[in-house]
Amino acid sequence: MKIAFVGKGGSGKTTLSSLFIRHLAMTGAPVVAVDADINQHLGAALGLDDAQAAALPAMGERLPLIKDYLRGGNPRITSAETMIKTTPPGEGSRLLRVHEDNPVYDACARPVELDGGAVRLMVTGRFTEADLGVACYHSKTGAVELCLNHLVDGRDEYVVVDMTAGSDSFASGMFTRFDITFLVAEPTRKGVSVYRQYKEYARDFGVALKVVGNKVQGQDDLDFLRSEVGDDLLVTVGHSDWVRAMEKGRPPRFELLEDVNRRALHQLQAAVDATYDLRDWERYTRQMVHFHLKNARSWGNERTGADLAAQVDPGFVLSESVALNA
Repeated sequence: MKIAFVGKGGSGKTTLSSLFIRHLAMTGAPVVAVDADINQHLGAALGLDDAQAAALPAMGERLPLIKDYLRGGNPRITSAETMIKTTPPGEGSRLLRVHEDNPVYDACARPVELDGGAVRLMVTGRFTEADLGVACYHSKTGAVELCLNHLVDGRDEYVVVDMTAGSDSFASGMFTRFDITFLVAEPTRKGVSVYRQYKEYARDFGVALKVVGNKVQGQDDLDFLRSEVGDDLLVTVGHSDWVRAMEKGRPPRFELLEDVNRRALHQLQAAVDATYDLRDWERYTRQMVHFHLKNARSWGNERTGADLAAQVDPGFVLSESVALNA
């Protein structure tokens, strides 16, 4: 199952995504965690020190390897250089699975040991001073989108992506790559403004969107969120001494997380698992193609010198059965 955490800067989305990742690890489920936020704080939230976080390999810097592997023997893709972030898989493409070893994970993922288990962590890489004026952050998150396009995940397998803040993810089709999106919102006008944007943009794409209220301190905060987001409010989270200790770099054992917050994480997992039977692989593939053709027309054809529409395999539908037969 593919899960996105979004929200405005400072909403607590990285903290909540890290708590959810820890929760899933304790269940023994295979988990791939991806930091696609420009600020790259997920590693620290999962307990890495500064040196360990800085040593994580950046997906954006390994894009040629990623493209070459995913291209496989797909005859519609003439070269890895003609692949862009939205290139869809087709017959002959290599697919990624959550619970496997492959060259992409070898190059881009590192194991992070957590209480009760370990997860694979992948990061886009920081937006550095050298990028200013010559690149946009989507040149880095493009590696994530390309991997998600070629990823086949099953029941009780989880890919958790900490997205860039605000509504910036709508600059590409990546917002449609998830089974469910958790929007972390504080009980303030600014806190719910990103929710309104996300709800409006995602309306025509069947995005499953649920709100996680964060920093909720009382009934008035709860009433405010309910009035602003209605039935999309799934659960709320309040103050946590465990989180405060984690932010100081001294997290207690995860089993000591407050009961109320542990129950909230169980509710998040239940909401994720409930989306499995709602999966529509044909729509998922159709949306993938839609954004690929859109990017091809707007910039991809000119940049690569190729007709990228020819990369679309009209008879191909990504699915678990395709992955089993690959």
